[in-house]
Amino acid sequence: MMQVESQQDIGNTKRRIKAIVVGAGSRASQYAGYALTHPEQLHIVGIVDPNEIRRNRLGDVHQVPLTHRFSYITELLSANIQADAVINGTMDALHVETCLPLLAHGYDILLEKPIGISREEVIELLIAAKQYERKIMICHVLRYAPFYQEIRKRIASGDIGDILNIQTAEHVSYHHMSTAFVRGKWSNKEASGSTMLMAKCCHDMDLITWFKSGIRPTRVTSTGGIMHFREEQAPAGSGTRCLVDCAIETDCVYSAKKIYVEEKKWQHYAWAGIEQLGPSPTEQQMLASLQSDNPYGRCVWHCDNTVVDHQSVAIKFEDGSTATHNLVGNTAKPCRTVHIIGRKGEIRGVMEDGYFVVRKPGFHDGQDYYEERIQLDISDEMHGGGDLLLVGDFVRVLQGEGGSISTTSIEDSIYGHLVGFGADRGMDEGIWVGLDKLEEA
Repeated sequence: MMQVESQQDIGNTKRRIKAIVVGAGSRASQYAGYALTHPEQLHIVGIVDPNEIRRNRLGDVHQVPLTHRFSYITELLSANIQADAVINGTMDALHVETCLPLLAHGYDILLEKPIGISREEVIELLIAAKQYERKIMICHVLRYAPFYQEIRKRIASGDIGDILNIQTAEHVSYHHMSTAFVRGKWSNKEASGSTMLMAKCCHDMDLITWFKSGIRPTRVTSTGGIMHFREEQAPAGSGTRCLVDCAIETDCVYSAKKIYVEEKKWQHYAWAGIEQLGPSPTEQQMLASLQSDNPYGRCVWHCDNTVVDHQSVAIKFEDGSTATHNLVGNTAKPCRTVHIIGRKGEIRGVMEDGYFVVRKPGFHDGQDYYEERIQLDISDEMHGGGDLLLVGDFVRVLQGEGGSISTTSIEDSIYGHLVGFGADRGMDEGIWVGLDKLEEA
């Protein structure tokens, strides 16, 4: 693969990274947006997506030549485009399948999470990355959110001492849960390839193992299930589709009309099936879609969802420390919480609040502990502002600058995935699952 030419960047000679987007959905499009704000660092030179509308929409945004827009990876590889990397935003079950030929062709990869849909797939990709001597960075964007990045720095500095216990939780809002994990693409493991834990909380599994970097997890278990979004919980008067046969639609918080038309939430999910109408369908078109075969028009109690709506995970590490994570769907307010207890103190906070506190034991001013509040500049962007910070780090790694404290190489990200896969197996079988050392996996 030919190298791109160097160009000047603020007085230093750095390569502008050329990248190809594979899977032109919302996540990859978000990452590719870094090229619009930092064109001297990143240039999108190709698009691969079987959906012509998505392919051309993103191609037009980045002014990609029509000859560099492809339906399939085989077409891309035959064209032999000069590029450094691929931004892979395909669906979960396609991650490893699409990455393997790209690695063999010589591309480094920025890969949307999860790495793969099974332990075996993840190990296969790790082996391939080593074989072809290519870099794979995983889109664990929460590592780049200032909230978690500062917490990691505090841990690394020894501020709270060795970690004894970590408690994290993710509360998924009722409208997000009902959209993505009841009506949507990740509602059914058989269709999407991923469980709820791996689709939504592999970020959290990664954060836990990142906080414990250098100390591996040894065993894991979990328990959970579907309690709320099941047919027998359907209230009297509900139908099969919100705008067709439901007598309580106007009072239901899950109303498809309320969420997708009136409140305009999750637009990139709800109108995927009517993309031919353009990026801005009319209200009449939206209502007609929800009344017909649009899956987002279904009653939340009459869907084909098989993933859990709540799950609790317990982890043990080789130094004897422990961690827990609680995934709870259908909450009124979404948030991620963290509480880390060390030998010398503790850290506690809620990401969406924009600050965390460090507490240490000791009598002080009438209290029996000291407390420091760390206020952060939190972005309104998704994932606490971590999305584009991740891409910037990827670019710098490919330019040869080396990684940051947040760098998400496949080698460093893999333990979080092994924890997630083990937790799901533990829940299914009612057992604790032992986790291999990476070199033995």
